[in-house]
Amino acid sequence: MSLPHARNLIDGQWHDGHASGTACAPATGQAIGTFADAGAVSARHAIDAARRAFSDTSWAHDRQLRARALSELADRMSARRDELVDLLCLENGKRRADAAMEIDSAIPKLRYNAALALTDTGRAAETSPHSYSMTIHQPVGVAAVIVPWNSPVILAVRSFAPALAAGCTVVMKMPAQTGLTNGLLYEIIAQTTALPAGVVNAFTESGNEGAPLLVSDPGTDVVSYTGSTAVGRVIMAQAARHLKGCSLELGGKSPMVVFDDADLDAAVPVLTAAVTTFSGQFCMAGSRILVQRSVADELRGRLITALEAVPVGPDADPGAAMGPVIDRAQALRIDSLVAESAGYGRILVRGGLLTPDGDDAYVRPSLVEVDDLAAPLIQREVFGPVATFEVFDDENDAVHRANATEYGLAASVWSRDVDRPLRVGRRLDAGTVWINGWGVIRDQFEEGGFKQSGVGRLNGPRALAEFQEIKHLVHTPGAG
Repeated sequence: MSLPHARNLIDGQWHDGHASGTACAPATGQAIGTFADAGAVSARHAIDAARRAFSDTSWAHDRQLRARALSELADRMSARRDELVDLLCLENGKRRADAAMEIDSAIPKLRYNAALALTDTGRAAETSPHSYSMTIHQPVGVAAVIVPWNSPVILAVRSFAPALAAGCTVVMKMPAQTGLTNGLLYEIIAQTTALPAGVVNAFTESGNEGAPLLVSDPGTDVVSYTGSTAVGRVIMAQAARHLKGCSLELGGKSPMVVFDDADLDAAVPVLTAAVTTFSGQFCMAGSRILVQRSVADELRGRLITALEAVPVGPDADPGAAMGPVIDRAQALRIDSLVAESAGYGRILVRGGLLTPDGDDAYVRPSLVEVDDLAAPLIQREVFGPVATFEVFDDENDAVHRANATEYGLAASVWSRDVDRPLRVGRRLDAGTVWINGWGVIRDQFEEGGFKQSGVGRLNGPRALAEFQEIKHLVHTPGAG
């Protein structure tokens, strides 16, 4: 039986790339399909198609059309929801509940942006007798969207939905690690009859020729990227040559700050989930556990027990609670970082490869106690199921430790005191702070990072502003 093959969508037509890539299941390392692997030529065609659609169709000027298309896209995705969940489990390695959470969060995000397309407003005033000023928001032009592999469907939607709602056309590069999932998303986009051809152009790439062109080419006007801080810096530097706007959500080392008055019964399951959900491959993973000294021994023991008990296995195993990471290379890299941490920290839970001589990508959770804030495991984003355990003395020490990295994407504060979480949360350098919780995202509230965790915001009304210009129209009374 032949394996499925996914193609790219450019100007409303299906295209193969310059090569064919192989999609593999991280649970086994075995091939499950092929995909059209694109490069600079495909990127060039996609940019040109998006440029034509922006100039030659009514998309940029017809907000009713944009709302209708986004609503239809949500309906189409809902109809194929189970297929997307199945592919994410197979190709991305997600547990079924995690894959379902991704798709079930992406669909309402499309609907929310459909509503934003109709509710965008400007301002108006009579600035002097019979003289009027008004502002209108208009789309920047062609939006370049670059998507990571860890949650490809929702992170694609999070960028392209507000771009479309704002009136931009889109050229989108998606990752080779999820080539089949990407292809199914392209099919859903192609089936959306309200979308004019060329408004959304999408391709999958394993190399690094097409994505840089999206950033550097004068045919694109704004860049939306989710990924590492190192790559984000490169993108921002390249985009600066044309003074392009950038919306960048980058790396994170989210501190989970646990005070001595916290409800540990409630905290331990969440702290465990924060480092094992998506196998820790999440920019907001709770990868730093900071605990007040007086309860450190108790929490340390509880977390060791909880993490050692996390069963690792395929989605087909009903007893498993965590799946593989994306591929064998990632598993080996993560295992190596934990091994190196023995030189500067105390390994509380070793984790490690499930099958040291296998082809699969299973790596068990690890917990390392570290005192030195300069230690690599504190300062470097691991992007896997690895957490540090750090002890603090008081609020000032907690804030000092929490803010001691270049990252500032998210944080969590655990306390039963009514004022302390707000007091401490206000001092944390993080774009999102959860109180006695973790991982809650609201479509209507902005999401983004402080410091080296990015620039700009997605979600909420601010997301549209990332893809718009503001024009001031001035009317002065005529002579008469």
